[in-house]
Amino acid sequence: MYERFYNLRERPFSLSPDPDYLYPSRVHKEALGYLRYGIESHAGFIVITGEIGSGKTTLLQTVLRGLDDRTSVARLVSTTLHARELIEAVMLDFGIDTGQARSKPYLLRDLARFLVEQRSAGRLVLLVIDEAQNLSLAALEEVRMLSNLETEKSKLIQIALIGQPNLREVLGRSELEQLRQRVTVSYHLQALDAPETAAYVKHRLRRAAIDAPLEFPREVTDLIHLHSRGIPRKINVIADAVLLFGYGEEQRAITVDLTRHALEELESTGVITPPARHTVSIESPQEETVWIDAPRIETISSEVPRIEKPDTAMLEREARVTERERRVAERERLVVEGYRLLRQARETASPGTAPEPARAGSSPPPRLPARSDPTDRAGIAHGARTRSTHTILIDAPTSAPGASRSNGESGSSGIWARLRRGLFGAARAAYEDQGTVS
Repeated sequence: MYERFYNLRERPFSLSPDPDYLYPSRVHKEALGYLRYGIESHAGFIVITGEIGSGKTTLLQTVLRGLDDRTSVARLVSTTLHARELIEAVMLDFGIDTGQARSKPYLLRDLARFLVEQRSAGRLVLLVIDEAQNLSLAALEEVRMLSNLETEKSKLIQIALIGQPNLREVLGRSELEQLRQRVTVSYHLQALDAPETAAYVKHRLRRAAIDAPLEFPREVTDLIHLHSRGIPRKINVIADAVLLFGYGEEQRAITVDLTRHALEELESTGVITPPARHTVSIESPQEETVWIDAPRIETISSEVPRIEKPDTAMLEREARVTERERRVAERERLVVEGYRLLRQARETASPGTAPEPARAGSSPPPRLPARSDPTDRAGIAHGARTRSTHTILIDAPTSAPGASRSNGESGSSGIWARLRRGLFGAARAAYEDQGTVS
């Protein structure tokens, strides 16, 4: 239909399992190697599994094409059979007459004779069972019994089981332990990644091109990989639809818009399913749940700013500084309050001076020693300890008669003098600390 428009020899994305179009990806090369090794080495059972449309049949066709004429092959593609029907189907595919209403022992005898004749003629007998996951447990047990047909040195028949991933689950059942122990070659076909999908499309276009091959841009192949999930059969379906839509719109260049148009049509008709969506929970005050397409998760997560954990050492330093500032403020408050109380007491004791009214909520002024004792007055003036409950900074009465300087008051470089000058600009200071006079 579109072959001449795009200068193609044939449809490059046909769904038929053509070995000429087998793309030698890493997984397909490995699977081919395992199959050939199992056949040539006359090993036990060969098990090849893969998703639907992963290329198992094309791979098998490639291996069978490479066998010489000295190999007799029987291939079963319909596997919803009972045990007896399975033996009859194998014999019919090998060209053995099953007769009419013959019992199972006669069938097994004729099959064994055929295998011995083939071995005597130097021929290899290969039985390939496709879609083996559909076999019943009884049929699988019958297959195991066929593998018992052997000589002293080698098997008379080589058996390969090809199926979907659940074939491994079936073989893992406890009832099939004996069969599972005879599996010597096993391989699972993985899907193609994005670069392999681009190479797969390019390989098929090159094989079908007459002159210069048609090119699919990398953006287009990435979009095809997203919707096909790397399954070759789905890649063929999407790429074929893209070429068909391009032919219908007479557009020779393959673009992303054209590919999206084809994908929308395929999804609307149910030919393919949209790519899986993942739930990503983003913490927020509203506790929203955001739906994000799978290929965009990494991109969006890289755009969200990272919230670093708080530095615990820095928080501890800030807490210590805050506590130190609080203590300094408390000390200043006590000094000011003590100064106020002592000054009130001194003015009350002075003759002819009206006492300062006490403030609401303030504590009563401290009781001072009698002034008749010069030692006590000097002790108050020069920092002696009393039973006061406050730390007090006071002015020394310089004009009081009989007041004299002691050695501790003679200099102005004492710590309490400097503190008094810094806070109040007063001339002298005396300090009354808490506690009892020692």
